[in-house]
Amino acid sequence: MAAVLACEGLVRRFGDLAAVDDVSFTIAAGETYGLLGPNGAGKTTTISMVAGLLDPDVGVARVLGDPIGPAAVDVKRHIGLVPQELAIYPDLTGRENLAFFGRLQGMRKPDLEARVDEVLEVIGLVDRAGDLAKEYSGGMKRRLNIGIGLLHQPSLLVLDEPTVGVDPQSRNAILESVEALSGEGMAVLYTTHYMEEAERLCDRIAIIDHGRLQAEGTRDELLRLTGEVDRIDLVGSGDLGAAADALRGLSGVERVAHDGHTVTLTVHDAPTLVAPVVSTAVAARMSLADVEVSRPDLESVFLHLTGRALRD
Repeated sequence: MAAVLACEGLVRRFGDLAAVDDVSFTIAAGETYGLLGPNGAGKTTTISMVAGLLDPDVGVARVLGDPIGPAAVDVKRHIGLVPQELAIYPDLTGRENLAFFGRLQGMRKPDLEARVDEVLEVIGLVDRAGDLAKEYSGGMKRRLNIGIGLLHQPSLLVLDEPTVGVDPQSRNAILESVEALSGEGMAVLYTTHYMEEAERLCDRIAIIDHGRLQAEGTRDELLRLTGEVDRIDLVGSGDLGAAADALRGLSGVERVAHDGHTVTLTVHDAPTLVAPVVSTAVAARMSLADVEVSRPDLESVFLHLTGRALRD
């Protein structure tokens, strides 16, 4: 599919700091693409260039084939930006906020009124549309912020950490709103430092750290970078050494270690191995108190690629 957004070798420096260093990726229509990384990784600087707020020092970002930058006014009409900081008017109602920003985009009645109704439905604010925005909860304000970004039906919607600082219930509502956007055929660029959000929302994910893309792909493609090994922890008492020796002979078991009251196995396809692992350990006279299965996640991938935890 043709790319809605194509970034080619983006570099942006602030003094001696390379905030973004040779970043390239593409996003197709109807695709949600995640930039996953800790605070300070270069996510916001990247989307500032994508949205035309900053010029890159090197490289180019193209939206629908046209270069984007601070002077590219016509190209910006195809972009909806939802920044981290709220961009709403607290003394206007939710509906009035949407109508105001719609008029700024050149939308006029009756199309504007119909589109405001559609957006209120998507962001789940129909019942509160007549209330002042300053009376909204933090999560509702975030959802209104998203609504403003998608009001003019952009080809590319850019969301910069839209769930930061909201409660779990509001966060889930925001994620549901973002999930609904794929049906509208938009290309979505979503930045986050929450791996569970990236796993839930994104068709492809780029892991970014120190301004560089460390890896890119679907969730499953990224997990393969860790060797796709699962972990089984057997907690209990008895002859752990004998149990460990017996478990080493099982097919699919890569490594076995024991320490204190735990035998730890690294295995392929843990769900199919749990039963033979447990029966082998019991036959070796280990008394089990607990069995824990851990499968690779994006945190494991980040640790594998960077040598540090995602939230360090």
